[in-house]
Amino acid sequence: MKKAAAPGIVVKPLSSGLWPDLETLFGPAGACSGCWCLWWNVKRAEFDALGSKGRKKTFKEMVEAGGVHGLIAYADGRPAAWVRLGPREDFPVLQRSPVLKPLDDEPVWSIVCFFTGAAYRGRGLTKLLIAEACAYARSKGARIIEAYPKDESLKPVSPLEAFTGIMRVFDTLGFNEAARRKNRPIMRKEL
Repeated sequence: MKKAAAPGIVVKPLSSGLWPDLETLFGPAGACSGCWCLWWNVKRAEFDALGSKGRKKTFKEMVEAGGVHGLIAYADGRPAAWVRLGPREDFPVLQRSPVLKPLDDEPVWSIVCFFTGAAYRGRGLTKLLIAEACAYARSKGARIIEAYPKDESLKPVSPLEAFTGIMRVFDTLGFNEAARRKNRPIMRKEL
């Protein structure tokens, strides 16, 4: 599926055939400190033990197996930004978190992280990807979507800390604060 999201922007769901594009976007360092988008998937000890190369290999295997939901935004044909999402149960670390544990028994999809290439920052791609993530989750049968952004009204948020998004952006797209634990908002939107 290819979709024109905005002038010059196309958003595509991740598939194994798009792995080279994700690898290009993430670069040799693997996006945020070599995370390779595994922060919410493996226990912290395993995350650390894998190292950047091991995380890349593990994530690539997950993508090749079709077990990863995510969207890549392309600007003028080049991979520019990424959002990771999926059913909440796809993220074991999120499920175990005392701060971000489930609010109820409702089936929920989660938006867990973003990455925007340096050359494409400040162009509104995160906002666009949130809207596209909502549409994608709805197309997969989701009725509720959650996110766990940082609240920049409490203190300034560095770009590295903003990998889960910024609360203000979710507010503008119709998300509501459903809970807050230890000053960490859980934002929800009905689809």
